[in-house]
Amino acid sequence: MSDALFRIEHLEKSFGTHEVLTDINFTVQSGQVISIIGVSGTGKSTLLRCINRLEEPTGGKIYFHDEDICGPHFDLNKYRAKVGMVFQQFNLFSNMTVLDNCVVGQTRVLKRSKSQAEEIARKYLKKVGMAEYQSAKPDQISGGMKQRVAIARTLSMDPEVILFDEPTSALDPELIGEVLDVMRDLAVNSGLTMLVVTHEMSFARELSDRVVFMENGSIVEDDSPSVIFENPKMPRTREFLNRMLAKH
Repeated sequence: MSDALFRIEHLEKSFGTHEVLTDINFTVQSGQVISIIGVSGTGKSTLLRCINRLEEPTGGKIYFHDEDICGPHFDLNKYRAKVGMVFQQFNLFSNMTVLDNCVVGQTRVLKRSKSQAEEIARKYLKKVGMAEYQSAKPDQISGGMKQRVAIARTLSMDPEVILFDEPTSALDPELIGEVLDVMRDLAVNSGLTMLVVTHEMSFARELSDRVVFMENGSIVEDDSPSVIFENPKMPRTREFLNRMLAKH
């Protein structure tokens, strides 16, 4: 038995002849906030999608609490309730109110009563500053608000882990801060395990326990933020950070 929440061993993913992930190995401890950085198209989102089984790995193993998530008898619905995901494009149900978006997963997957699910949903909508919009439909609110609702929806499922797939990349610059504020609060106060694919270097630097730098489908460097940002071992990491930090 290991004490790791996740163990990822020799993970590979190809789409046809295109190899997107190559021999990915790392562990995640409970409560860690890990930022995954690197240029676009380097496999970061595919890694999260494999961890959530939205993509099937081509090779290797992913263990959650020492259980193989690709095993034949693995309960995927139960797993996805424990491992929430926040997407770039929000993925809210457009025909449902903000409140119902946060209720439906609880009643269907966790089998909570509607009244209990609504109480929990309201608590998390309040936490992300969206309580007064609970009757609105997604097309009536801004992108930043939609993403905060998506985070509240995920929190309503009582996850152990949240996977964030570039949660601010689809937002207008002036709306990024409101989502990052919610994520900062979670990183500091929730005790949740968070894996965050992000281009927001300030978040990665200030709030991560570890930063993983990926390039061409491989992990190039995995270390503390202070090492990655101030004294990276690999020239490729340094070049990437110089480019990213020069933009800001």
